[in-house]
Amino acid sequence: MQAIKIHGGVPLEGTIPISGSKNAALPLMTLSLLTNDRFILSNVPELADINTMKCLLEQHGASIHRLDNGNSYELKVEGLLSSEAPYDLVRKMRASVLVLGPLLAKYGQAKVSLPGGCAIGTRPIDFHLKALESLGAEINLKSGYVEAKVPKHMGRLKGGHIVFPSITVGGTENAMMAASLANGKTIIENAAREPEILDLANCLNLMGAKISGAGSSIITIEGVEGLNGINYKVLPDRIETGTYAIAAAITRGCLKLTNTDPNLLEAVIIALEASGVNIEVGEDFINIDTSKKIRGVDIQTEPYPGFPTDMQAQWMALMATADGAAMLTETIFENRFMHVPELVRFGANINVHGKSAIIRGSEDLSGAPVMATDLRASVSLVLLGLATHGTTVINRVYHLDRGYEKLEKKLESCGASIERINIK
Repeated sequence: MQAIKIHGGVPLEGTIPISGSKNAALPLMTLSLLTNDRFILSNVPELADINTMKCLLEQHGASIHRLDNGNSYELKVEGLLSSEAPYDLVRKMRASVLVLGPLLAKYGQAKVSLPGGCAIGTRPIDFHLKALESLGAEINLKSGYVEAKVPKHMGRLKGGHIVFPSITVGGTENAMMAASLANGKTIIENAAREPEILDLANCLNLMGAKISGAGSSIITIEGVEGLNGINYKVLPDRIETGTYAIAAAITRGCLKLTNTDPNLLEAVIIALEASGVNIEVGEDFINIDTSKKIRGVDIQTEPYPGFPTDMQAQWMALMATADGAAMLTETIFENRFMHVPELVRFGANINVHGKSAIIRGSEDLSGAPVMATDLRASVSLVLLGLATHGTTVINRVYHLDRGYEKLEKKLESCGASIERINIK
């Protein structure tokens, strides 16, 4: 088993290039199921979740080749090998359910295992299924699988009116992809507004889809007969960008983050500036300079464009080192404070009250042996390990490999003492 060992207390200084967005790349990869043409994606991060999606698409019959530059993939599905997404693959990653919409739209059938992933909340896929039923799909749950098909008399999915009871990113993505090849018009209300949704719509439109309103709460889709293959570049990872911005702040260092888009994380930038961090933004870079004391700042997670739930654990780590107290309220997932006991092992003063946590900043923090509980929680432990004096050993780091490309290499290049070790 592997762990990450950190000797902390060193301010980070240097430049970190930001990778492509995992949360954008995964649904974009499934678009290969919607066309018979060659489909090329660039700026794809090298992550465990990307490899899981690759294996899943190959299970369905995709031919996938990594191109010479390492971060581009050529995907081609000449014919469906299998309409089943098996448990052994889907259990590793919740985003695996995103093959459901494309398989139904293109091939009229799908058998997808109920998904797994991080244990940060119930995250039911009911909204996905009801959306697809609104497009005419017949769906049954049997032996842990979603069995879905398009009735023979319909031929293909039909346009419909989808109203999500609450915002769902994956549900919006599945509905958009399915509706792109449906017969007629589809309207999605209370749609997710995340940048990854807009990125998916942009790619679909370049493939020949007719989607308008992406990035707003109402999306309209005119179904088309078929889609073409294209070359498409994945947008920068806003969560990775925010994470390294906090790495600079928590170590009281200076970092330049390149190959990114500051417009994708305005809420995080606003919160950092309120805490005392100096930030300069350009078209594709962010400079972070922490020359002042960090102040406690209250935040509440919200759907985009609010403060992202995927940055909550990182913000909590920063606030544990701040001057004063901060309240952090989680409104998206009901079980996303599992990292609190691990942060407390560093000496952090955190008290949880229902959906809120009170963090009182302290200078009396030190490295500790800790255990990752989910993807974003694991990186919050890295952040506090970088900030505190002494040695930190983080176990169960496979979570990190799902969402952060070359984490140790990027941090080490900026002065961090960090290494991956093997433990018994």
